[in-house]
Amino acid sequence: MLLHIVARGRIGRSPEAELLDRYVKRLSWPFKHTELPDTGGKMPAREPGTVLVMLDEKGEQLTSMQFAKKLEGWRDQGRRETRFLIGAADGFDDSHRAEADLLIAFGRATWPHLMARAMLAEQLWRATSILANHPYHREG
Repeated sequence: MLLHIVARGRIGRSPEAELLDRYVKRLSWPFKHTELPDTGGKMPAREPGTVLVMLDEKGEQLTSMQFAKKLEGWRDQGRRETRFLIGAADGFDDSHRAEADLLIAFGRATWPHLMARAMLAEQLWRATSILANHPYHREG
């Protein structure tokens, strides 16, 4: 299953980009990263069977194990892609949220979208390592 991050804004050559690259390089699952301008730009076509996950302050706060289980379920259902959307500074409105299969939040704090992108990459690595029984994740 393809893990696809679609994010508003340019990460450029930054410490956040280095973190993103560090975790993405560890993934054994197919991965794609698409950047869009802060406004406008064309969203990649959504193929049938694509799971749409939005990072949003109103989303569920999942543990790493719960997140891994979500990915495992989608993979086992034969989903071809899980697409993670990260909005610009103003996030998503209610009409966009309604399109999502899942809304997730990294806690109750507001995070800069560049940090959220790096944090998501780490959680993708963590979740896939959990599913592969890799020792990276240490539960409680």
